[in-house]
Amino acid sequence: MRGNAGFATSLAVILTVLLTAPAAAQSLKPFKDELFAYPAILSTGDGGAYEVVDYQEARDINARDEIPERRVQGKYVSTGVRKVQKDLVLRSDLGDIRHVAVGTTENARFITLYLHGQGGSRKQGVDDFTFGGNFNRIKNLMAANGGLYLSPDFPDFGEKGAAQVATLIAHYGERSPSAKIFVACGSMGGGLCWLLANNPAVAPRLSGLLLLGSHWDDSFLASPAFKRKVPVSFGQGSHDTVFPVEKQEAFFRSIRTKSKAYPTRFVRFETGTHGTPIRMTDWRETLNWMISASP
Repeated sequence: MRGNAGFATSLAVILTVLLTAPAAAQSLKPFKDELFAYPAILSTGDGGAYEVVDYQEARDINARDEIPERRVQGKYVSTGVRKVQKDLVLRSDLGDIRHVAVGTTENARFITLYLHGQGGSRKQGVDDFTFGGNFNRIKNLMAANGGLYLSPDFPDFGEKGAAQVATLIAHYGERSPSAKIFVACGSMGGGLCWLLANNPAVAPRLSGLLLLGSHWDDSFLASPAFKRKVPVSFGQGSHDTVFPVEKQEAFFRSIRTKSKAYPTRFVRFETGTHGTPIRMTDWRETLNWMISASP
């Protein structure tokens, strides 16, 4: 009996290792996690899919930045990643697509795009020192994990802009056919996220959408990405005066009402404003969740 019990235990351990190894191999390795982890979780709901995170301007901006909102303290960044950063132009039938690429452009394991909001540019998404160093973190996370980070320019937040971003995704997706592709959309850039989710050529390649201080679109509930159960993460400041948090929360819950098993999460930054999710979103924690939940 003891021999059988020992064999069963050993078998269980082996199966656990075999089953969890692929997921572990796909997860992103840590990078300054102790600095970028959420300060505190004030409350949770929706079975853990909804979190309220403690945010304090005095701590999370004034005490974090050398120059508030302009330059974070040096310990939050690692600028060596600039060695694998290039400002590029993709020539296409839709015009020149200017973009910054960080990391490997061939056979990448992961591809993350950041689509800026009104008044932004490709330069915003690669600025090492603004937004608390959070863009520097995603650059380092991609580069250190065999991934690619892209921050493009685009002409608008409608069909033309979405078409150019789709072209960029297709271009790099062909060079990294096994890559998981995540698209993060800040503010007005959310319009592009929803258009890409409705694009039948793009949706099959998506592994996650991140809406950072952005807006809602009911058409997503009938989109190809929704049907594939592409993970969606929302980050919103409770004092966002551009896109009210209550409306984005209502949209989050409409997704869960439509499909209770849908992989979606909502992080509410209490007292945070419009740009808070770009500064405070924990890239590694969010992307690792998407990797585990992606179709």
